[in-house]
Amino acid sequence: MKIKKLIIIGLSNNAKLAANYFERDSVYSVIGFAVNSDYINEDIFYNLPVYDLETLELKFPPSEVDVFVAVGYKNMNLIRENLYISVKSKGYFLPNYISSKSTFLTEEKIGDNNFILEDNTIQPFVKIGSNNVLWSGNHIGHDVEIGNHNFITSHVVISGFTKIKNNCFLGVNATLRDDIEIANKTLIAAGAIIMKNTKEEEVYLGAKSILLDKKSIDLTIS
Repeated sequence: MKIKKLIIIGLSNNAKLAANYFERDSVYSVIGFAVNSDYINEDIFYNLPVYDLETLELKFPPSEVDVFVAVGYKNMNLIRENLYISVKSKGYFLPNYISSKSTFLTEEKIGDNNFILEDNTIQPFVKIGSNNVLWSGNHIGHDVEIGNHNFITSHVVISGFTKIKNNCFLGVNATLRDDIEIANKTLIAAGAIIMKNTKEEEVYLGAKSILLDKKSIDLTIS
């Protein structure tokens, strides 16, 4: 039974997906989307009305609706962070979405506006801040600490006691060893293996596949 109303901030695929997840797997009924007026180029998105974020509280007071910021990782999540701060300053409550198909074992306090999708394994004693995205299929080991405004893609392994600070991006299939610290604005690309602490704004690339000068039909695969 839907007992609460929700406005989604954004007009991208992230916003559409967030609306779909909240409608399928939460107590919320999504009633529309909102963005800053400069970015409104359509009145309807995903069959729902689009509103002006600057004046949203006049039409939908914080006492009547909650708001979820569903924006991607552009500029190391700074755009999502700024929208999160703006919405909170208006007095809105920003709920978490935690998939019922995730394994969520921590009992530690969690922040707000987190988007945690299916097949994530969150082990005991994990601490999670606010405004993070954990796409599907990640392993978050015991005693890990995740700060604020991070984007963790899919099938990332974060081993126990590791600390992810703020505004980081972790690409698909990245692996982080235990008991290290990932500094603010670290970019870890797909397939990278991180074995030590990082420094702020560092970029780590994974090993690329090697293209052989052969045709697949000429190879014997055993």
